Amino acid sequence: MKLWGGRFTKPTNQLVEEFNASITFDQELVEEDIQGSLAHVEMLGKCDILSKEEVKQIISGLKRILQRVRQGEVKFSIENEDIHMNIEKLLIDEIGAIGGKLHTGRSRNDQVALDLHLYVRKQTVALIQLLIQLQEVLFLQAEKHIDTILPGYTHLQRAQPVRLAHHLLAYASMFERDIERLIDSYKRVNTCPLGAGAIAGTTFPIDRDFVAEQLGFERIYDNSMDAVSDRDYLIEFLSICSLIMTHLSRLSEELILWSSEEFAYIELDDAFCTGSSMMPQKKNPDIPELIRGKAGRVCGHLLALFMTLKALPLTYNKDMQEDKEGVFDTVKTCTSSVQLMSEVLKTMKVKPKRMKQNVEQGFANATDLADYLVKKGIPFRRAHEMVGKMVLYCIERGKYLLDCDLAELQSFAPQIEADIFIKLDPTFVVEARKSRGGTAKAQVEKTLAEKKARLLDYTNWLTEKTVQEIETIEI
Repeated sequence: MKLWGGRFTKPTNQLVEEFNASITFDQELVEEDIQGSLAHVEMLGKCDILSKEEVKQIISGLKRILQRVRQGEVKFSIENEDIHMNIEKLLIDEIGAIGGKLHTGRSRNDQVALDLHLYVRKQTVALIQLLIQLQEVLFLQAEKHIDTILPGYTHLQRAQPVRLAHHLLAYASMFERDIERLIDSYKRVNTCPLGAGAIAGTTFPIDRDFVAEQLGFERIYDNSMDAVSDRDYLIEFLSICSLIMTHLSRLSEELILWSSEEFAYIELDDAFCTGSSMMPQKKNPDIPELIRGKAGRVCGHLLALFMTLKALPLTYNKDMQEDKEGVFDTVKTCTSSVQLMSEVLKTMKVKPKRMKQNVEQGFANATDLADYLVKKGIPFRRAHEMVGKMVLYCIERGKYLLDCDLAELQSFAPQIEADIFIKLDPTFVVEARKSRGGTAKAQVEKTLAEKKARLLDYTNWLTEKTVQEIETIEI
């Protein structure tokens, strides 16, 4: 007998049972479902809707069920459709008909909304913690390679030399914004929907603020229809995760390129690579490649939820059952990708000599030669043309700008003097970028210090938050 089956005269078709059920995936919410139920029944007792003895029995029964779940002794049933009805049926089996009173004053509509808010809140905190750890690895590598110089690229062509620390801190800036987005979204996640009922609230004299306080929520939904139908916070969370994965994918692409024989800027640790079943010489950067590939998967989950929600009228519709699998998979994919990237970066070996060689065997200092001529009074467009001709001259002769003698350079621009050989040296070129946010050492060190300070702010934000969302229920 279904817990909702009073008005039905036929059993549910078996294909419908399987198609309709969500327990195969929403059992992921078992801890959150019981956590919410414990707070709900406490409130029912406080408001004299249930007796103290009833509350005591229900709480005891829920905790015994949770203990059995944690010990792997519970088998969930498709016939009971979802995690909410499975827990309720288990409770009735555990303590008798009184277990059916747990559902007083609530609906599965506001119950599932609560579970998802609790879940995303917990995962938001966990993801911020992982991003902080990734930032710390980036900072360590940046400090270690503050004086390592490599070519910076535009259009995947060598452009201008930069410090490796400067390059790594560009990614630190991306992940910094991701942390800030998660922190900003937290206040919308940390809103309690329970008490909205199925659509219009409940006739029971419940205390929604008490439940919110018990569960560590900062506020409650002020409209019952919005409470049960809102999935904006899921869209926002998936959007942030999509950005995180996009940033990880861009970094992965660079690691893949840099670890190739053509670049040979880094070597990835053996523990994070695999070999070929046919070619014994191969060392494949599988982890960065997988992260790059999984980025599309996470972005796909975001688009899928957008398409699910785009034409839904108020309030709850069964379509919303499709909101969970993408979220669960996104959490698993995104968290493991951030963790693995931290390990890959921590263990990679940088090859400064190879990077320096590529800086010197190129024309990454051409812009500095043009700037040099501008400072001699030549209009930039004219200087640009003159240097372009010098570069062509060098290419045709298989040499670089610093391979030319003074007379060769002066044949294109008589204004050039002997100090040009100092000003075209890669170290000087890098150090000349003293503008705010540039690649000069002082600017890189300043940026690093500022980022460390902000990272401390993010860590402090975590410690100031209630720990309820990351604590397990005591039994």
